[in-house]
Amino acid sequence: MSDRKLTPAFRKRLQVVTGRRSRVVVDHILKHGHITSEELQQVYGYEHPPRAVRDVREQGIPIETFRTVNADGKQIAAYRFGDPAAVRDDRMSGRRVLPKALKKALIEATGSRCAICLCEHEGRYLQVDHRVPYEVQGDSTTHTPVPEDYMLVCVSCNRAKSWSCEHCPNWSERHDSAVCALCCWASPEDSSMWPCCSHAGWNWFGRALRSQPSSASGKRPNTPRQTCRTM
Repeated sequence: MSDRKLTPAFRKRLQVVTGRRSRVVVDHILKHGHITSEELQQVYGYEHPPRAVRDVREQGIPIETFRTVNADGKQIAAYRFGDPAAVRDDRMSGRRVLPKALKKALIEATGSRCAICLCEHEGRYLQVDHRVPYEVQGDSTTHTPVPEDYMLVCVSCNRAKSWSCEHCPNWSERHDSAVCALCCWASPEDSSMWPCCSHAGWNWFGRALRSQPSSASGKRPNTPRQTCRTM
């Protein structure tokens, strides 16, 4: 969304975004119209650009992901403001900080491995991720997070899951947590699960499928584990 299309109400909402990474993203987009993953890494020093962008989304600001080409002709991710009507005022305080005990409990339950690709990592290289995206369901309504609502993922698989979820119609239109709960990204350990976006003709990375997956044809997109292993 170009700068001239931002409404006064949306601009006012942007002023209350807090956090250093969030302000970097917001201020850069306000000035330049968008920010790329390359700029977040090379200009601002953020090793995990999607995390910086997610900080903004978690405060209720709609951010669109799209592809652009850098100076070397390589496709990279870029981010811009989404529809101002999609602002979530119930997310102004941002995501709740998850206790260290939650990560410890997950490691004790499943081992120090990524739930998607199953590769083992040191605990510091694993991230606690919501099975149903925070942007769809929000944080757990209970005071203490329930381990079953989360899983451990490596940086690469977290990026792949985020890209897929962000391009799913349920993320952008419906926000139905029940649909996400039935998606294989939420339960990668269950090989019978299908992506909730497959019916809309999208594969894991949001690219259009050549043929619609169906039970009749027996065709289906790669599972999250197959996808991450080919990255």
